[in-house]
Amino acid sequence: MVKKHLFNIAALLSAFAVEGAEPVAGESGQALEGENASPAAIEFDAGADLRIRQEIMHNVPSMQNGMIGRPGVSRGKTRNQMRFRPRVWAQLRFGENWRLYSRLADEIRAGIAQPEAVHASTWPGEVVVDNLFLEGKGLFDGAIDLLVGRRDIYRLYGLDHIFIDGTSGDGSRSVYADMVTLTWHANEDSTLDVFGIFNKDREYMRLGTHRSYEGMQLTGFGGNDTEMDDWGWGAIWGSRVDLVKYQLIGIQKNTASFHRNGVKHPRRQVNMLGVKIDPCWTDNLSTPLELYGQLGRNGENSTLSGWAAYTGIHWRDNNKETMRPFFETGLLALSGDRHAVDEDGGHHGWDPMWYRGVNDSEMFLYGSTYGVGWWSNMYNFKTRLGVEIAPKHSVAFQSGPMFAVEQDHGGGGSGMFKGYLNQVRYDFPLWKGREDGACERFEIFGHLLFEHFAPGDYYETGKPAYFVRWQVDFKF
Repeated sequence: MVKKHLFNIAALLSAFAVEGAEPVAGESGQALEGENASPAAIEFDAGADLRIRQEIMHNVPSMQNGMIGRPGVSRGKTRNQMRFRPRVWAQLRFGENWRLYSRLADEIRAGIAQPEAVHASTWPGEVVVDNLFLEGKGLFDGAIDLLVGRRDIYRLYGLDHIFIDGTSGDGSRSVYADMVTLTWHANEDSTLDVFGIFNKDREYMRLGTHRSYEGMQLTGFGGNDTEMDDWGWGAIWGSRVDLVKYQLIGIQKNTASFHRNGVKHPRRQVNMLGVKIDPCWTDNLSTPLELYGQLGRNGENSTLSGWAAYTGIHWRDNNKETMRPFFETGLLALSGDRHAVDEDGGHHGWDPMWYRGVNDSEMFLYGSTYGVGWWSNMYNFKTRLGVEIAPKHSVAFQSGPMFAVEQDHGGGGSGMFKGYLNQVRYDFPLWKGREDGACERFEIFGHLLFEHFAPGDYYETGKPAYFVRWQVDFKF
């Protein structure tokens, strides 16, 4: 335990040391000028951001305490909370190819309507090393890119339905994963990406309260008896044939066994093969198609299988500077298992890999039936339309029904219709510094979000659910 704490403190101090470093110019300390001037050997940069949001939700349908094997219930009380997330970052550039980047993050939460019902944390809470990686770009005459360390994985490799969040149990604070990634640029149109990924169930590079060391779950499944980590590796080949971009994907994901309510749940190994095809018929129109299959085994030597598919039509008017309309419609299908509630999630439900975020709904991240952000057993038809008024200024409306692929009685009802989900979002800028001024990087922007869900007969409740959020971001 002493070694663990010393490692935590050392990691934090190293991050702060990077942030406190000074840029190196010439030997005299002055930048070189004239024809023979060359870039500084080491360049330093740093910044910060602050996100403030209030979230109000009511009657979000979910499993009781988020547990498999209990009937679906509705959160009858209104949940009203504030979240404050400050982050600081710094980087050192070494020549043209190398960069060392670090970022520290914290999140302070406080309940408003029922303070006692919402986990509240006070400053400083728990400060974590949110990013810490070494990156090499354009190595070996531009053929290789390399990244080693902790990084955000939101929509990594453009695979929106595979990579979103490595830390789904971390709430809204972070989306990182510890990774090694290597990209080989075979030619102008083709790349091979290879990666290894590892996620601890508990954060190990942090400085915080005693409670946070024991209680913060990052993968969203583990209990305090046994940690549940996940790890994996994969390769993605991406290329283009005329107007068609495509990716061939192969990934293996492993999940350690864990305890929940004193019951041991077996480890899992899932092997996934997939293809993503994205024909870009014009500058404005594309029709993406994604197909994935999974095979694996759990710790009881039971066979696991699953499948997922997405097809859609995406259109955006890219020919205008402002007032650019956009339209998307699509179907996301994730396999289910009718024994999911009784047999530890079943054997044929889709494992979402690291797709554990809010692409489909902010509300349902809180109300996910199978675990935090564990998207499975779902037909999701959705249509989204809106207009981009100006950069970072847009209005969008999204709507569509959701159905269960299999009736697993996870919602407590007897039907297959999960319900109808509607979402309205308004993103807006508030202030932007002048590009030629001292405050060129200072920026303020925000958004308003409203979601409404009308439960279907899959759930035992018919009460409509609501989710409301306002948010303001400050970047320095």
